[in-house]
Amino acid sequence: MKNPQNSIAICTLPAEKELPERIDSNLSIYLDEIQDPGNLGTIIRICDWFGIELLFCSPKTADLFNPKVIQASMGSFCRVEVWHTDFEPVAQVAHKSGLSILGAFLNGENIYEQQLPPRVLLVMGNEGNGISAEIENKIERKIKIPEFNKIAKSAESLNVSVATAIICSEFIRQNNYNVQV
Repeated sequence: MKNPQNSIAICTLPAEKELPERIDSNLSIYLDEIQDPGNLGTIIRICDWFGIELLFCSPKTADLFNPKVIQASMGSFCRVEVWHTDFEPVAQVAHKSGLSILGAFLNGENIYEQQLPPRVLLVMGNEGNGISAEIENKIERKIKIPEFNKIAKSAESLNVSVATAIICSEFIRQNNYNVQV
């Protein structure tokens, strides 16, 4: 960075923790191979903003302690529980906890025209490839953010962190969680 922060911290990395036996939160997220550390850090910050306590990441997702992740999270990595783990054990805990598994796809249901379930594990996919076929087979419902630009040569998709924020906002708006007017 041209202008680094004027502080430094020396830390011990925490030991890897066991997956929770139950997910009590109404909204949790699983990231499928998110490669860009900036995107991971931003998604951690988004989780913190929306009160999402649990974030699960595939083993091929960027490392939580990558300096760019830490920087982009702006301290949120201290408040959001993050696991790097395969999808299947998370899906089992989600099912046991009564969560629906939704995934973001370009060909999913419009989030503004559908009632989203009250308890969800949201799966967000890789920046270039989306959600892997292996995980796609376990998605109960495909959702999407509709494209409003009707020009033929518009953007192909949204950045994964931007898409995560939009979906989280709509989920919380529809389900009236912690909404203060």
